[in-house]
Amino acid sequence: MNLANIQDELEANASTVSQFILTSLKGEPNELYEASAHYLVSGGKRLRPFLVTKSCEMFGGTAKNALPAAAAVELIHNFSLVHDDIMDNDDMRHGVPTVHKSYGTALAILAGDILFSKAFQLIAVDGKKAGIDDKAISAMIAKLATSCIYVCEGQAIDIGLASNQRFFREPTYLNMITKKTAALFDLSCTLGVLSAPLSNDVDILNLSAFGRNVGIAFQLVDDLLGVTGDPKITGKSVGNDLREGKKTFPIQLALNSTDGEKKLKILRVLGSKKTTSGEISEAVESICSSGIDFHIRNIARSHIDSALSSIDSYPKSISKQALQLSANFVVERSL
Repeated sequence: MNLANIQDELEANASTVSQFILTSLKGEPNELYEASAHYLVSGGKRLRPFLVTKSCEMFGGTAKNALPAAAAVELIHNFSLVHDDIMDNDDMRHGVPTVHKSYGTALAILAGDILFSKAFQLIAVDGKKAGIDDKAISAMIAKLATSCIYVCEGQAIDIGLASNQRFFREPTYLNMITKKTAALFDLSCTLGVLSAPLSNDVDILNLSAFGRNVGIAFQLVDDLLGVTGDPKITGKSVGNDLREGKKTFPIQLALNSTDGEKKLKILRVLGSKKTTSGEISEAVESICSSGIDFHIRNIARSHIDSALSSIDSYPKSISKQALQLSANFVVERSL
């Protein structure tokens, strides 16, 4: 198995999870459920559900055992996207109009609430149908609730950082992404282990640490791609974070690593809604030439190394190898 194979597995698992979710995500009024499925039908890597599935298989479970939890994690992820887009007043996400721009803010909020509530229903009801015992389901619901709290806390910290005129220190940023992003990666692996029949508390701790570190690395690279990535690949508008004046870690590092005209080109467009595409391109070029890609991917790699060490002692298996490869994919990806 290699990175090419892991992308094929990601796509196959994504298809299964998406079909299960869309079958479950039905009700009245129809427009509400259309709004809740808006991002789900537009595709995606579905990395978090993949981590659920492979964590479950690593301890004797099957993809069928993992499916309710995998779907639940993806629903919570989409719930957070819908509400984040409302708070940021974004028009587009991955090449499609945001939910609130397509259906209105009121219905978008309700769509997010449906996704949130459905996640708990899938674990409580469909988890039992998948053969998971009551004790494990209770632990899964508790973990899901705790992770949702962390995501909300992380988003609140992010809002506070955005409103502050000064840039933040690296530990503050890492704390924010640990809650806002890594909590769902931690959740994914934990729910996967709890969905399996042959796990114990030590396994939960080890896979929780694996997921948390993968999640931190994922957000580090995601923020990097938000500034330097190819929009044709990422689906994100190049320089959007600059135009919006977002104080992301890559932008902060770039400002600290440049001076003179290069630094001025970045500062000139930061938070300027009237900036031209040419000025954005010059600022992005200044950021790319500052060496931050190497630096950020190195920090991300250190978290991936910690993640891999968390599962190193387990016997060799196809599912373990899939987790290892997916972790490496997070650092090396360009989308």
